Amino acid sequence: MADQFHESKNYLFHKMKRKIIVTSDGSSSLFVEELGETYHSRHGAVQESIHVYIKNGLSLIEKTEIDVLEFGFGTGLNALLTEEYAEKNNLKICYETVEAFPLEKEEYELLNYGDLIKTSIPFNQFHEIPWNKSQRLTERFSIIKHHKTIELFSTEKKFDIIYFDVFGYDFQPELWSKDIFQKAYNYLKPNGLLVTYACKGIVNKTLKSLGFKIHKLEGPPGKREMTLAVKKM
Repeated sequence: MADQFHESKNYLFHKMKRKIIVTSDGSSSLFVEELGETYHSRHGAVQESIHVYIKNGLSLIEKTEIDVLEFGFGTGLNALLTEEYAEKNNLKICYETVEAFPLEKEEYELLNYGDLIKTSIPFNQFHEIPWNKSQRLTERFSIIKHHKTIELFSTEKKFDIIYFDVFGYDFQPELWSKDIFQKAYNYLKPNGLLVTYACKGIVNKTLKSLGFKIHKLEGPPGKREMTLAVKKM
């Protein structure tokens, strides 16, 4: 029954119309008409992702080899920025990401991240590599994209950081549940980080109940606060 539910939900999301928009920093994003929700902040897709996931997440990890798990591959922007960060800082990063509703070719080809962020890997390649199979894109960056819902995803691997980048609580409350955050907690190494653009009271309360230490940080442009959660040991 659970599989049937997720298959039905997957079909409904694929039927939703997504259109390209340009955000305030000149970078593109997607707008889901039926939800009235964007994939990134209208104040700037690239600057939001850098602020939340790189500056206040990845850059805090003092290791040369880092395991990253992303909930919500979406446009692939976070993966591209993480690969760029690995190149610039001589890090080795193993990147895993989970996505139930991949973009179509005609959608990701219109995103302008490749023009704004220069790395040795063409942006479209992040979308074109096969699903569910580990791919080494450079000596320093490997990735595996899991094509499934977050609810059905499971792994024995442990991660240094989780990018929690799903649609907002008002649109997908089931992904902000205690069960999902318990999975995230279990997937993290001791003192691992969970970072997200959200700073909703009910979300932070749930994270605290599971043993996370919460840090409310300054949010990206257009948002007052964001959340950094640390797995306490």
